[in-house]
Amino acid sequence: MKGENLMRLLLALLLLPLTATAAQTLTPVEARPMAPDFTLQDLDGNAVRLADLRGRPVIVNFWATWCPPCREEMPSMQRAWERLQPEGVALLAVNVGEDADSVFQFTGSYPVEFPILFDSDGSVSGAWPIRGLPTTFVVDPQGRIAYRAIGGREWDDPALLQPVLELRNMNTTFDRPLSGSDR
Repeated sequence: MKGENLMRLLLALLLLPLTATAAQTLTPVEARPMAPDFTLQDLDGNAVRLADLRGRPVIVNFWATWCPPCREEMPSMQRAWERLQPEGVALLAVNVGEDADSVFQFTGSYPVEFPILFDSDGSVSGAWPIRGLPTTFVVDPQGRIAYRAIGGREWDDPALLQPVLELRNMNTTFDRPLSGSDR
């Protein structure tokens, strides 16, 4: 009996790196449905419309401040943004159901430079195929959902970002990085 438990433990330890690696992937969305368009306010009160970002890959992350995996992945999203912004990839973090004060307090502890948008009534998140928070989608330059990630990720992992960067080759209508005025 002891030997059997030891074998299970060893097997679990051997598979742990494989599980961690699998969790760091993006799941292709085979049907590539059109991403539901939205217009949401950012932290500065500016309207941001998803359709205005067509022609470039867009990472759309649905999150909340009370969600531990959301909080954990936010620093790596900032590092990813620093890498992706000059490459013409947009990143939008859609806060689901919270008020501005909660989000402003959160950004005091987790400063980010990419756009944080407010889906206060949950109508936008309800239009997307979300399965818990965080859920992140990668929208291709034609506005279709190409990838999905359910749960937290280390977004600055080069292997995770590679499929996103490869989407840039689908459309060459963008030739400049996303600037602060595009946020």
